[in-house]
Amino acid sequence: MKSFLFTSVAAVALFAGAVHAEDAAAPAAPVAEEAAEIIILGHGQSRQTQSVRASDLSEVAPGTSPLKVLDKLPGVTFQSADPFGAYEWSTRISIRGFNQNQTGFTLDGVTLGDMSYGNYNGLHISRAIINEDIARIDLVQGAGSVDAATSSNLGGTLKFISRDPSQDLGGELAATIGSNDMQRLYGRFDTGSIDALGGLRGYVSAADQKAEKWKGAGDQKAQQINTKWVLPLGDAGSLSAFVNRSERQEQDYQDLSFEMIDRLGYDWDNFQPNWALANQVANLYQTQANPTYPGKIDTVDDAYYYGAGVRNDTIGGVKADFALTDMIRVTGQIYNHKNEGQGLWVTPYLPSPGVVYSPFYNSASPSTDNAYVSIRTTEYDINRTGFIGGISFDLGAHQVSAGFWTEDNDFTQARRFYGETLSAPRRDSLGFQKNPFYTQWEYDFTTKTTQAYVQDVWQVSEALKLNFGFKALNVDNTVNQKVGGTIKAELESKDSFLPQIGAVYQLDNGYEVFASYSENMNAYVSAATAGPFSSQNQANINYVRDTLKPETSKTLEGGVRLRTDRFQGVAAVYAVEFDNRILAVAQGSGIQGNAPVLSNVGSVETKGLELAGTYRLSDTWKVYGTYAFNDSTYANDVVAADGTIKARTKGKTVVNTPKNLAKAELSYDNGALFANLSLNHTGERYYTYENIGGLVEASTIADLSLGYRFEALDTTVQLNITNLMDEEYISTIGSNGFANNDASGTNQTILTGAPRQAFVSVRKKF
Repeated sequence: MKSFLFTSVAAVALFAGAVHAEDAAAPAAPVAEEAAEIIILGHGQSRQTQSVRASDLSEVAPGTSPLKVLDKLPGVTFQSADPFGAYEWSTRISIRGFNQNQTGFTLDGVTLGDMSYGNYNGLHISRAIINEDIARIDLVQGAGSVDAATSSNLGGTLKFISRDPSQDLGGELAATIGSNDMQRLYGRFDTGSIDALGGLRGYVSAADQKAEKWKGAGDQKAQQINTKWVLPLGDAGSLSAFVNRSERQEQDYQDLSFEMIDRLGYDWDNFQPNWALANQVANLYQTQANPTYPGKIDTVDDAYYYGAGVRNDTIGGVKADFALTDMIRVTGQIYNHKNEGQGLWVTPYLPSPGVVYSPFYNSASPSTDNAYVSIRTTEYDINRTGFIGGISFDLGAHQVSAGFWTEDNDFTQARRFYGETLSAPRRDSLGFQKNPFYTQWEYDFTTKTTQAYVQDVWQVSEALKLNFGFKALNVDNTVNQKVGGTIKAELESKDSFLPQIGAVYQLDNGYEVFASYSENMNAYVSAATAGPFSSQNQANINYVRDTLKPETSKTLEGGVRLRTDRFQGVAAVYAVEFDNRILAVAQGSGIQGNAPVLSNVGSVETKGLELAGTYRLSDTWKVYGTYAFNDSTYANDVVAADGTIKARTKGKTVVNTPKNLAKAELSYDNGALFANLSLNHTGERYYTYENIGGLVEASTIADLSLGYRFEALDTTVQLNITNLMDEEYISTIGSNGFANNDASGTNQTILTGAPRQAFVSVRKKF
């Protein structure tokens, strides 16, 4: 590992020196100029870090997930089946081969959990805050952040920072229309500083978005309200508070397989609005041993009537930040998050009660108007409260800080079924379902998290800066099954010493070199559909408790940065040892809800290279590009207790981890007219652990934005076109989990990408 790092550092240092050598002698850009850049490549940091500013977020179509914007950063790959990257069933972000549930996410310091679809300890960023209210996003790759309030940052941390209320009275209105009858309204009102209330200032913003699916029937909608307030405490500090509310309703695209795309087409989707066909297919499946389905349908899983997700969230917090003395500063933040959610599928596997052959015949009278399908839900109820505290000491050359985070999370998860009528569907497909006829299982989970850290940033000299520290993390998970069984268990994830050390050294002519080492742990998941508890088997859970350990990572990275008046760039290399990697092998189609088979594959070995740079061709033209190479392989086979090899994974490429990623942008901005053309290349990926079948081809997607600012009117008109060349490609993989192999190409776990879409926006500030 070390020889790879040091050799690669030397190579990329030579690369950086060769790029734009004519600028190397120029003085470093002033801080003001650096802040004007859209992407900041971590200058002065001892680890690989980038920041994306609000100006970059404003270039994409309004309503676009900030995760999609992050896709341009080195080592990041993002997938989604919709043009906005906001459709949660399909969104996936990976960093250096680490999946979304192995990454940390925070908003203004508050943890968002692992942002998985069936999130048990947080919520997706698209629900946590309106896109226009984000001021900055900081990505810390492999080394993560010792002070971040997260228990899942094996592969890095994403910190979302909201905009502060303006000092001036004003606001903004925006409207967007576009493909698939997309309509979006956004408004924000800033109070400005209110002298009569001690300088209190705040804003209230709201967004309402609706679009039809780009294929099939159904809508994807979201309504959000955000508010944030800041009260200055003289020169000593401030009090701040925020409350964000989100209501999201999304109808799903059907999960596909390679075989289905060949047989049914790229645009194949669910049956909606053909209710009769959905019931016909279900009836044939339930009453015939070898049914012949209509048309090109081969299996009962080719399509369902619909799938959907509904989520209501409220998250808020209060933070105090003030100086005790010139040398000592303290912060304290309390927060709460409540979530109510349902994931819906119209399932042909269980008819509504009243149908003669229904297993619930005895509890309902036979009827000719009971559907051959029912609505299957996975239901979520989160109530979590936490506190984050910190203290820092300015000791001149030493900046010492310490802090802690604690959270209590009560999570209830259930699987229920709801009846439907045969003549026509009577339930709201985007509403919360009530009055179930059957509860298959229900669990209460309690998760108690405690984390503490201490670190010192030592400015050894004007050129050399060191940082070192560690965190201690303890997560206690308990489960109590209320319906469907009697499982009771407790799992603990604990490590009292997770160190992080780093150094950055300023060289002449705008160069700096950096290196860091860190260790992290991913706590067990408290859910019935993910992690150890998803086996829904007491013996299996006990085996995990007694035998397995939480996933851990050790990351070593180093690189060189260059900053001049026209160029900023970074070249970095890294090596990661990822231990106790847990594989979840899907069993059957997702709608059946079968428990996955969990296995410890041992270790994953990762090494990679990242290059990124921005060059100003002139005052109006700029180019940006990145390239990342990642080699992630399983170090072991999956071996059963009796020595039998369950999966031959040794030396195989980790699922959903492309070896090659490349991004390029050409931008123009003269203050009035602006444009941006981007290309995003994603290399081949596997969705099979053994790399037998399941290879998704590489794709290159282009996006275009074009706009004009009418300065006198403080108004901007903007056009966004996604998938400019109208490419057909596979976007999301693993939507229904990953398989050991898929030589037949029949695993329904991929989603096709959206075709070319266009959106026009008008923004007015006042």
